Amino acid sequence: MDNLPVITIRIALYADLLVLAGMTAFTLYAFTAAERTSPSLISLRPIVVVLALLGLILSGLGLLVLAAAMMGADLFPVDPTHVRMIVVETAIGTAWIVRMLALVIVLAAALALERYPTPMHMVVLLASSVAIVTLVWTGHAGATEGVAGTIHRLSDIVHMLAASIWVGGIASFAWLLFRPAGQTGATELALTHRALDQFSRVGTLVVGLIVLTGLINSQILVGAANIGTITTTPYGQLLLAKIALFGLMLALAAANRWRLTPALGAGVTSGDTAVAVAALRKSLIAEGAAVLLILALVGWLGTLEPLGLFE
Repeated sequence: MDNLPVITIRIALYADLLVLAGMTAFTLYAFTAAERTSPSLISLRPIVVVLALLGLILSGLGLLVLAAAMMGADLFPVDPTHVRMIVVETAIGTAWIVRMLALVIVLAAALALERYPTPMHMVVLLASSVAIVTLVWTGHAGATEGVAGTIHRLSDIVHMLAASIWVGGIASFAWLLFRPAGQTGATELALTHRALDQFSRVGTLVVGLIVLTGLINSQILVGAANIGTITTTPYGQLLLAKIALFGLMLALAAANRWRLTPALGAGVTSGDTAVAVAALRKSLIAEGAAVLLILALVGWLGTLEPLGLFE
């Protein structure tokens, strides 16, 4: 596959930024100000630093790989003329500059996370969200023209930000529930149960936004008139696979909300949480695997030509 380096970096960058923004959002809506700095829950500072640095590295590599792919040249040695042209003369280059600046702001804010928890969490969330928004200009939405292009980009922005809340929630619960037994006492599990309940409420809005914007994006890229032939193209087949995985995630999320979360609450009350925690861990593994597969499909879909009403 000629586009494998581009696809691989896109997948990694999407995952990195979605987790960065999503976990930061999670600590804001799921925890109190005091809990945000508690080492027994989620110590966000090292996570933010690692993910922001990784985002900078992946963005740098992505630019080099993209320049080589666009010019049909080898990656090494790097041609600075090609790189400069993309950065200075294209919307992708402008988005890249904004993303790099946003991630530098994230790093700066991370240094003060523990001293000013709530304000710096807000700065990290805003800057990381801006970094996510820049990814819109690296996909099909960035190339769609006219009114349809504006609608597509706005829809894609909402779609990706909503996805970050969901992905970040999964990552946060994995962090809370896969720690050593000595770090998951009754107090921590009670807070985890409360956070699960909070996430379930936020998740309802998130799912609605993902479905709505997904329908808008599909209409622009594929169109209702082409539904009958969607299975005949690689793009259509991958899109259907993505939808199927999303359906699986919805089923898992429903089980978490209506069965596993109440079970954890009952276990916290009775003092026997082993079964509930084990079930939640299995569910998180399944959801995490589905997320990775969806991100892989998103990275691949971005390199394929879709059927479209506005081509």
